[in-house]
Order: sequence, then structure tokens, then C-alpha cells
Amino acid sequence: MAKRKKKKKFSRGLTITVAVLLFVMGAVGGFVGYHHHTMPHESDVFVSGDLAITFLELGNVYTGDCTYIKAGENDILIDAGSRWDSIETISAFLDEQVTDGILEYVVVTHAHQDHYAGFATNESTDSLFDLYECEVIIDFAQIEKGKEDTKMYQYYQRELADEIAAGAVHYTARDCIEQQKHVFDMGYGIEMEILDSQFYYERSSSENNHSVCLMFNEGNNHYLFTGDLEAEGEEYLVLRNELPKMALYKAGHHGSKTSSSEKLLEVIQPEVICVCCCAGSAEYSDTSASQFPTQAFVDRVAPYTDRVYVTTLCVKYEKDDKEFTSMNGNITVRAGTDGIDVKGSNNDTKLKDTDWFKQNRTCPKAWK
Repeated sequence: MAKRKKKKKFSRGLTITVAVLLFVMGAVGGFVGYHHHTMPHESDVFVSGDLAITFLELGNVYTGDCTYIKAGENDILIDAGSRWDSIETISAFLDEQVTDGILEYVVVTHAHQDHYAGFATNESTDSLFDLYECEVIIDFAQIEKGKEDTKMYQYYQRELADEIAAGAVHYTARDCIEQQKHVFDMGYGIEMEILDSQFYYERSSSENNHSVCLMFNEGNNHYLFTGDLEAEGEEYLVLRNELPKMALYKAGHHGSKTSSSEKLLEVIQPEVICVCCCAGSAEYSDTSASQFPTQAFVDRVAPYTDRVYVTTLCVKYEKDDKEFTSMNGNITVRAGTDGIDVKGSNNDTKLKDTDWFKQNRTCPKAWK
């Protein structure tokens, strides 16, 4: 665990001055707070200015997930796909952000290569657990039958055990719920909340449904992450949690046809959707409509928002010839005074306005 810096001592005179200032500020704050709750005002949306969410490109043509979040003074990493060679790309980005080498929180949503490859390396390859000190690790509570015999899962368990031995605190998502440690205070009015899910307690026939689901709360702004949760899991998610409308939804399962169901969307009604994938890649399907982000996904989300963004674009996917480029690139989302702000390292173009979309998808009526 990281050693905390010692607090500087204050002189007695300075302490008294600070106490007086705090009293005055409290009185003013109480007056303002009273009027905030009793007098009309234009917006109830709270913006801390201290929460930024970045969806990372992964440096290859393969689809995967990796999200870096700066919440107050906390550095948070959710997942680290898609292959071992993504580690170099991810760490190059993190080294610019995580100046003390410490990730306060790491969330590993489920045991699929495209989500946890960066944590599940062999002994001759440094994992992200090796490269950064991790203080709290939250991961999946269930795996598919037989998964325990796979090399990558065994690599993950070894790397996880080493990080715990080095001082990391470990919870499964189920632990968080059952021990009532599901809300983590990030400071600055920001919370990270582990949501409840049916498949923390029982095995699903799909590894995707074991995904850790979580939400960041910034006043009245909410940001939802569901890993690769599929329609069945999404239905339980709605039943087991009181989900608000979402300022941001990280598209479930990379914008697949099996996730982002109507039962979830009609509840969360997202303002912005970000898709972590290599658009048009034939990695999982040779059928264009089933390649991420799928036509079915587009059709379902269109009535709620046209603010859909995608990290990466597949240029070519052949056996010995694969090329990719940025679509939006690394996508950073944060709340602003005028709503949710989205910035791509390559561009800020909505999915519907890209050449790839115009050539490969049918534009739904809601987007015309």
C-alpha cells in the first residue's frame, strides 16, 4: 500500500484563523444552501469539475475495453483489454496521468481476454499489476464452468495474488454488496457505486453476464458501466437497482446485438453513449450487420440520443494483413456547465456522421 503523506502542522494562530474562516464559510454556505433548496433556479445539475472519464484505444485492430477515470485525487482503471500488446499503449497513457504510480482503484469486470488481458500475463511479461501499485481491486464473483483450467485465468489469479501480497485490498463485486461496501467516496462530491447483479451469486451460461456493473455519481449526473452484460443480465440489473437517467452509458458488450436492451435503455435514457470497439472488425463476425457497433444496437439507442462515439476504426482485417486507425480516438467525457462534454483525441464526430457509418449502417429515422 502507498504511504500517505504526513499532514503539515499548523501554528496555533493559523489554526484559529482557519477556524474563523470555516465558521464564516459555513454560515454563508448554509444561507446559500437554504436559498438553493427553497428558491427557483435554472438547473439542479451539480458539476464538480473533478471527474473525467477516458475510453482508451488499445493499439491494435482487436476490440476490447479499457477506461481511465480521474475522480478527485483518485486514479481509477476499469479493465485492460484487448491483448498483451495493449499493455504498452495503456501504460504510455497512464504514465502521463498517474504521476505517483498508484492506481487507487482497479475494476476487472469479467474473465474475458478483451477485458483482462493486461492483468493476466505470464511470468516473463509485466502486467499492469506489476507496473502500478494498486490499492483497491474489485473484480468478478463468478466465472464460466471450466474457466479455472485456462492459462489466462490462472495467470490472472497469480498476478492478483501477488498484488494482494504487496498490500492491495481485494473485493469481488459480491463482497461489496454483501459487506455493504458498495459505495466508495471519491471526494469532491463524487461516488463510485458497485451495482447489484443477479450473476454475482449464480453462474450464467455466458461469461459476459458475470460483469461487474458500476455507476459514478456526480450530483445529478450519473455514468453507467456494465462491462459486457447481456440482455438477461440487464433485465436483472434494472430489477435489483434503482437506476436513474444516465449522462453517460458505456455501451454494453462493445455495441453488440445482445446488449443495450430496450428494458435497460428505457430506464437509463442515456444522453451520451461511448462504444469501445474497433468498428467494422471481422474479429468476431464476418457478417457486417453483426460487427461492432451492430445495426441492432444503433436501432435501439437512436430514439434516446444521437451522441454516440466510437474509439477505433478497422481499416483492414485479413489473416496476415490487419490495419486500424482512430475513429474518435481516446474519448474523454466530463460534465460542463452546458451539459456533457465529449472530446476525442482524433475528432469529436458523432458515429452517424462518419463515413464508415454511412457506408455500413442504415441510418434510423430518429437520426435523420
